[in-house]
Amino acid sequence: MKIDGTPYRSVWVDQEDGWTIRIFDQTRLPWALEILRLSTVAQAAHAIRTMQARGAPLIGAVAAYGLCLALRADPSRDAMERDAAMLREARPTAVNLAWAIDRMLAALRQVPDASRSRAAYAEAAAIADEDVAQCEAIGRHGVAMIEAIARRKSGPVNLLTHCNAGWLATVDWGTALAPMYMAHERGIDLHVWVDETRPRNQGALLTTWELGRHGVPHTMVVDNAGGHLMQHGQVDMVIVGADRVARSGDVANKIGTYLKALAAHDNGVPFWVAAPSSTIDWAISDGVTGIPIEERPATEVTVMTGRALDGAVLPVRIVPTATPAANPAFDVTPARLVTGLITERGCCAANPAALARLFPEYA
Repeated sequence: MKIDGTPYRSVWVDQEDGWTIRIFDQTRLPWALEILRLSTVAQAAHAIRTMQARGAPLIGAVAAYGLCLALRADPSRDAMERDAAMLREARPTAVNLAWAIDRMLAALRQVPDASRSRAAYAEAAAIADEDVAQCEAIGRHGVAMIEAIARRKSGPVNLLTHCNAGWLATVDWGTALAPMYMAHERGIDLHVWVDETRPRNQGALLTTWELGRHGVPHTMVVDNAGGHLMQHGQVDMVIVGADRVARSGDVANKIGTYLKALAAHDNGVPFWVAAPSSTIDWAISDGVTGIPIEERPATEVTVMTGRALDGAVLPVRIVPTATPAANPAFDVTPARLVTGLITERGCCAANPAALARLFPEYA
């Protein structure tokens, strides 16, 4: 995608040295556009753990490149297994992380030590390129639904999204935002309601920044405004991303997604989930009980960071000092509330039979 006309991916190999990894520090956006240089596996794990790199597909790609960095330092199989385990534990909910590590290990275990680093970079690059292709395909399948809405109504197509599922969360294009970008490029009259997405405000900070830099009309709303907008006919479709999809069609996504799905169901608004096949966990049949939910630090709830009126970027505590806080980072939306899934192979209902038809190799 483009930042003020310049194309970028969200992770790439430094062109000058040919081996270090570059990412945007998403904890600094939108106040500063900073590019980090990762040169060790510890730095890659730290970037994933602290959400300098975040979004299910992106952390899979960063983890793959993190293993490349590990193998430059020590290409032995024992060290590879150790470093892979460390990367896998960086964050628990998004299945893409474990998926990417498992794929790397499968490709590298039988490779001689002397060739392992070079083979790792090739496999990580393939993972990144495939993510781009999958997200572009998700965009093509999703934009058809937006076009259908545009044909039957006057005025803009109003979409609502939660969290950030754009190109910052993937290697390029995004998942939930990919159809929106394609609709905008096709000249469809489009408007996006962007949930702020407390507690980390990925919608307010990242999705608005992305859409704004790309020129897509949008409006930020507080998380609890979505139901009101749906009640008053101001949302034509909800599109969100996912951190893990169970084979049943249950969907784990950023906390607050479940409430949006309930509101959409109550108001007859289509609720679509955009996710590549790497986000589907075929081993879990019940997402509500089977998907691990990450509990993140309470300070993400009790402290907010923003730009003061004098221009300084400051952390501010928003609750009394002695007040404890819980911070489940994700919730699970049951398949019965999901209109359907948008994948790289097409759209389908959120149920095992429909998923099996699209992905028979996993049935």
